[in-house]
Amino acid sequence: MLNHLHIRNLAVVDEIEVELGNGLTTLTGETGAGKSILVDALGLALGERADSEAVRPGAKRAEITASFDVAKHSTAARWLTEHDLDDDETIGSCVLRRVVTAEGRSRGYINNNPAPMQTLRELGEELVDICGQQAHQSLVRPDNQRAMLDQYGKLGELVGQVREAHYAWQTAQREYDELDAARADQASRIELLSFQVRELEALDPRPGEMDELDAAHRLAANASHVKEGVSSALQALYENEQASAHDLLSHARVQLEELGELDAGLKPVALLLTEAEIQITEAADALRNYLSGEPAESGNLAELEARLGAMQDTARKHRVDPSELPDLTGRLRADLHAIEHVGDTLEELLQTVTQYRDLLEKLAVQLTKSRQKAAAALAKQVSTNMQQLGMPGGTFGIALDKTVEPGPTGYERIEFRVSINPGMRPGPLTKVASGGELSRVSLAIQVAASDNEHTPTLIFDEVDAGVGGGTADIVGEKLRSLANGSQVLCVTHLAQVASKGHDQLRVTKLSDGTNTRTRVAQLTADERVEELARMLGGVEITDRTRDHAAEMLAVGANKK
Repeated sequence: MLNHLHIRNLAVVDEIEVELGNGLTTLTGETGAGKSILVDALGLALGERADSEAVRPGAKRAEITASFDVAKHSTAARWLTEHDLDDDETIGSCVLRRVVTAEGRSRGYINNNPAPMQTLRELGEELVDICGQQAHQSLVRPDNQRAMLDQYGKLGELVGQVREAHYAWQTAQREYDELDAARADQASRIELLSFQVRELEALDPRPGEMDELDAAHRLAANASHVKEGVSSALQALYENEQASAHDLLSHARVQLEELGELDAGLKPVALLLTEAEIQITEAADALRNYLSGEPAESGNLAELEARLGAMQDTARKHRVDPSELPDLTGRLRADLHAIEHVGDTLEELLQTVTQYRDLLEKLAVQLTKSRQKAAAALAKQVSTNMQQLGMPGGTFGIALDKTVEPGPTGYERIEFRVSINPGMRPGPLTKVASGGELSRVSLAIQVAASDNEHTPTLIFDEVDAGVGGGTADIVGEKLRSLANGSQVLCVTHLAQVASKGHDQLRVTKLSDGTNTRTRVAQLTADERVEELARMLGGVEITDRTRDHAAEMLAVGANKK
């Protein structure tokens, strides 16, 4: 729901702030006052085209900010989450901002995040439907017509099943086609894979082998250096004829044992040296065993280098790391097995394709029958509404043109068709309806599908063009009825329509001879009486006109 609109330096507007609520809000004002300025401004916030002429003369830029309350599980809320544009600080709200400079540059924002115009337009379709201005009209788009019919018929679950079946069929068909096409070079592929597998199996790389080879190679390459170091350590610890570590430690231990007889506090230190002497002896024994073990022969080094070279050469050939060779062997074996048994796989895939195709056809036929039933009911209801809205010979129909193949949305292309006058052949909305007629047709459809919660805010401009009297009353009643489930804004020049609003805004244009400004005011009950009286009586307003206006407001307030 649109709850706040702030306009600055747009056309003849210097600054306007409007608070909006639920229900039906009507916008009225004298001819030329600029009643559509709010609609135009909102269109800019929703990503419509703009140029420097939109900026008020003398201003550097125009700026429009539109704030919305967004229901938690609405399509708009899901869209914001999917595009990572939801506002964590103000959950349940959405702020669109559009800036147009005097040079013609334009910027858009969603919750203070920069957004291109296309993104604003995508989100705008989930928030607002502006009816009556064909440049903004979502009703004429085939995908929206299909969605409205499916929503009216409560076919969402079945549509989802058709979409899933179509995706599964297309995926299986694509896998089959790719595998079937690969059979053309099957023989050469088998020959190559067989050679690669034999080569790898002959090499027989083991998981972790490269780490082991690297460690063994380092040791073999440095065998003499290691042996010299171990001998030197053994000599320092135990076998130095002059003074080994063991001899020095033993001498110190003996001294402390003797001194311990004089000072008992030295006995623990002597025990520590005894333990150290034992550890030195064990270390020396370990070093002797190491030196007496199998030496790293030069022949062993050559074998290691040959194995490393073979591993590295094979890895380079396959453009992998040597450590990946064991996994590569397994993958190539699997590929070879698959291509050798491709006939079996193709047969299984063909069965899967057929199963999904049969399921898709079954669901699509079911969807067609359900759509035909919903289309007949919706067309009948919309036709009745059209005739009540000043189009006595008007009829509405929904064409379901079957396609050769079922698509993700079923078997048919859907098109709304309308005939405004008796004897006219029904045709597409944009070709047979004027702006005002299209707006009333849209109203007729919206009322018929009033449980459609897709777009929470509906704006009607020119909906009462060319009507009056009783028809105008019906237009107002339909709008008020529609506002029971949605927020509805309506620009109107008829008192019969304005009187049905829950709230009313008056647009006025002020001029001091130099500058012209537009103002928007929310009217009190008394001010509404005066405004309706003006709309009814023109320049001279009598008490009788005021009484009539007050009566219209009272009657309008009692409408559901």
